[in-house]
Amino acid sequence: MQNRNHLARVTTTHQVHVIENGLIDIPMLQILSPQGEIQGDCPPNIDESTARRMLEVMQFTRVLDERMVSAQRQGRISFYLASTGEEAASVASAAALSDKDMIMSQYREQGALAWRGYSPRQFMDQMFSNYHDPNKGRQMPIHYGDRKLNFMTISSPLATQIPQAAGYAYGQKMAGIDAITLCYFGEGAASEGDFHAGLNMAAVLSCPVIFFCRNNGYAISTPAEEQFAGDGIASRGIGYGVKTIRIDGNDPLAVYAATEHARNIALSQSCPVLIEAMTYRLAAHSTSDDPSGYRSKDEEEKWRRKDPIVRFSAWLKSKGWLDEDDLDKRLDRMRQTVLSALKEAEQEPVSPIDDLVTDVFDHVPWHLKEQISALKKHIQKYPDAYPKTAGRLK
Repeated sequence: MQNRNHLARVTTTHQVHVIENGLIDIPMLQILSPQGEIQGDCPPNIDESTARRMLEVMQFTRVLDERMVSAQRQGRISFYLASTGEEAASVASAAALSDKDMIMSQYREQGALAWRGYSPRQFMDQMFSNYHDPNKGRQMPIHYGDRKLNFMTISSPLATQIPQAAGYAYGQKMAGIDAITLCYFGEGAASEGDFHAGLNMAAVLSCPVIFFCRNNGYAISTPAEEQFAGDGIASRGIGYGVKTIRIDGNDPLAVYAATEHARNIALSQSCPVLIEAMTYRLAAHSTSDDPSGYRSKDEEEKWRRKDPIVRFSAWLKSKGWLDEDDLDKRLDRMRQTVLSALKEAEQEPVSPIDDLVTDVFDHVPWHLKEQISALKKHIQKYPDAYPKTAGRLK
């Protein structure tokens, strides 16, 4: 039985005692050096098959990002968010989970979804909002979701998934399900009220959830030092009574080990764990952003030397688990696969315009019927402006 006496752990002092920032030193777990060499005396608990697939999915994620940023610049899709430099945080953490675990993502975790088996064509169908898009074009690009893969659909507002993850994990606990929830978010989202509500709820109700924060240094264009004065996000977990781990987010082995450990704790002790992954966003925040306005090329170059894919590749080569020629061939195949999926999805028709309302409301309100009717007349009047939609009117 938990002790509900809030004074039970409080010590008494007879002098003014000020707790200053930095009193608690939170270490950062690092297993691989930036050069890809193992550090410390604890070898990573990972087999060749898992390690090779982790690298493959990280590489696929980068190829996907490069192709889709280019597609957005060409006007083929409206929006994209790349995860360049942060691939280890999403892929290695997803690799340490069970497929039964629920993932609630922000919008830079395409690597976690790819690890779960989301195909290149599924990525493209969603981004082109075509007939095969599960969202039927009612979401922005990169708002993926898949029920079969236990990956909750992404929403645009920041941090909404954090209290939702606490609630979902509480439901898993009450149902006796042998699984946890992992919730991704950036350090900027931790400035939202939902972060505090979600962590407090999970701590008080002992929810088996991992809160995984990608601290990439910038919330859109605001550097971390202008967002908060405390010791990152990890210190907040301690303040809420949540078990906390800080890791090098560009080190795939550290991410994997920490997530595996956090999952064991969350499941066996039925409690939340906060992981703060210290990483860096090498890409722009989105295709609507120009990072040259708020950070220097020298800063970016410093972090490029910590590239998680280069770092992990070096370790795999040292283990004899990676062949350079095979790597080049695989990258060529990935680029062709992504490009083919893009071209195919781009040619697919869109969902019927009526789905905007008929697939949302059981009984469509009169005012929406009038709006749909007016929209159809507009499209019929200017069919050349809406080539795909004009052919999908009922």
